[in-house]
Amino acid sequence: MYNEINSNKRRSVLLMTIFIAIIIGLGYVYSMAVGDTLYGGVWIAIIFSLFSTAISYFHGDKIALWTSGAKPITQTDNPYLYRMVENLSITSGTPVPKIYIINDPAINAFATGRKPELASVAVTTGAIEKLANEELEGVLAHELSHVKNYDIRFMTLVAVLVGSISILSHIFLRSRFLFGRRSNDRGGDAGAIFMIIGIVLAILSPLIAELIKLAISRRREYLADASGSLLTRYPEGLASALEKIAAEKMPMKQASTATAHLFLANPFQGKSLSKLFSTHPPIEERIKKLRTMGV
Repeated sequence: MYNEINSNKRRSVLLMTIFIAIIIGLGYVYSMAVGDTLYGGVWIAIIFSLFSTAISYFHGDKIALWTSGAKPITQTDNPYLYRMVENLSITSGTPVPKIYIINDPAINAFATGRKPELASVAVTTGAIEKLANEELEGVLAHELSHVKNYDIRFMTLVAVLVGSISILSHIFLRSRFLFGRRSNDRGGDAGAIFMIIGIVLAILSPLIAELIKLAISRRREYLADASGSLLTRYPEGLASALEKIAAEKMPMKQASTATAHLFLANPFQGKSLSKLFSTHPPIEERIKKLRTMGV
């Protein structure tokens, strides 16, 4: 289990390095093609991306809870759920998060908050009603592990990089050099080569960035599975809960692509093309890994 956690952390760092290399490469080719030695357009794009993402970084948790229809509860509203979250928080050594319930028959849950002190956990009514005690505990441990591992903050950084790549691509494609006004800035064949490379990168970079983001998100799910199992010392609890989700194949009523990566399982279960760009690894693979983990 410890090996699984360390392996996923290393792979996540590697993917982030690739992300940064794409941004630097795109910015370099852009500057070479338009003759911008000061990298002005690149800096403007990155600053804009950082500014827009800062809004989601500081207010993203409220937006995610609101869009999912989550309602806050107190200990008296649902003592069973509240005590379970409280006990797991004490065991993990993290503050007790704010607890929310989503009125939805699908089995799912998510955590949000850029640090443990500001964390929130939301659970569907379907999860509370359909999961056994050990299964629900496994689900909650998975979500609390996301908070403890600072996955929300990590994925925010990924969002910044994806946004930067997307904006840089738009700037490149809309630049005047595409219309030939600066075709001679680099001179002859060199300018033409950089122009061709730039167009290809501008078109493919957003797609590559999105695929890397999905890969990172999937890796963080594996990490949370391992961390959650380490917390409960019972991987079978989460594995059994995932089996029920896979068998049910029930999409959530208020599923959103913007918040899909936050949930325990893909909230678009059963919908066409949901697997193609899923932010989650296959449930069958997650179950297999959980059942091969030793404690």
